[in-house]
Amino acid sequence: MDILILGGTQWLGRELAKEALRRGHAVTSLARGEAGAVAEGSTFVAADRSKPDAYDAVTDREWDAVIDVTRQPGFARRAAEDLAPHAAHWTFISSCNVYAAQNEPGADESAELMAPLAADESTAETYGEAKSAIESAYRDALGDRLLVIRPGLIVGPGDASGRGGYWVARAARSDEPMLVPDILDDAVQAIHVDDLVTFTIDAVERRLTGAFNAVGEPTTFGDWLERSRALAGHEGEVVAVSPAWLAEQGVAEWSGPESLPLWIIDPEWRAFLDRSNAAALAAGLRLRPLDQLLQEILDWERSEGLERERGAGLSAERERELLAALRGPSIE
Repeated sequence: MDILILGGTQWLGRELAKEALRRGHAVTSLARGEAGAVAEGSTFVAADRSKPDAYDAVTDREWDAVIDVTRQPGFARRAAEDLAPHAAHWTFISSCNVYAAQNEPGADESAELMAPLAADESTAETYGEAKSAIESAYRDALGDRLLVIRPGLIVGPGDASGRGGYWVARAARSDEPMLVPDILDDAVQAIHVDDLVTFTIDAVERRLTGAFNAVGEPTTFGDWLERSRALAGHEGEVVAVSPAWLAEQGVAEWSGPESLPLWIIDPEWRAFLDRSNAAALAAGLRLRPLDQLLQEILDWERSEGLERERGAGLSAERERELLAALRGPSIE
C-alpha cells in the first residue's frame, strides 16, 4: 500500500510509520520536521500544515491510505478540502477526550461528543473540542472512507510524557517510602503504544471504518501500583495520603513536573480511564497482559535512567520533602 502519514516525526506517528514499513508498505511522512526524524525508510515531505500550500506536494497522486494524528482543526480542515479526494481510506487518531461526559464507567463509542471547536488552533484546555472538530471535518469530507481511533492513555517505550512510566520507575528507583495518592480503588486504563499501532495498521490494511475506543483493560490504581512494585522489587513503605492534602502542597495531578500521574482530582473525570473497548476487541485489537506492559516500560525506564528529569512524576528530593511535611517535625 501507498500510505501517507500526516505527521510521523513524533512518538506515535513515527511508530505507525515504522510498523507500516515493517510490513512492506511504502510510507511518506508529511511534516515540518522540527519535532524529530521520520522513520528510517520513510519518504519525508517537508510542509507547514498551517500554510495554504501545505498539501501541494502530495495531491498529484492517489493514496491507498492516509493517517493523521493532528490536534489542530485548521490542519485537518485544509486536509479535508485538499487531500481527502485523493485518499481511498483515511484514519484519524482521535482521543477519548472527545467525549462530553467522563464520569460514566464503561461508556462506549455511542456516547455524546463534545461540541467541535470553531477555532483553527487548539490549546491544552480545548484538546477534546479540537479532536471533536477534526472528527467532524473528516466525517463530512470522507463519509464511509473514514476510520476514527480514540485512544485513552498511551504508554510504553518512548513515552516522553512520563505518565505511564512513573510508578514502575519510582518503584525501581529506591526502597525509600513511596508517596501515593489515596485513590487505590480508582480506575486506571492504558494501552501500550505497540498494541495501538498494530491495531491501527491492521485496520488500515482491512480498510476498516467507523469509530473505536482503542483502550486497555481497566484495572485499579492499587493494582497498577502493586504490580509495579512487584516487578521493580520495591519493598519499602507505601504512604497513601489524601488527594486534598497533596493539592494543598502544590502537587500536580496527572502530568507535568512534580506531579503524581494517573491521579485526577475532578470527580467528573473519574471514568476517563474506564471506557469500553468491546468494539475494538471485536474488530481485532489485541492487548498484552498488564505485567508484560509494565515490564517493557520498566526496561525502557531503566535504559533511559531512573534518576533523570521526567516529564511527569515527583523528583526524589520533592518526595522526601512531602513525606517530611506529612510526618511533621521530629521530636528528640
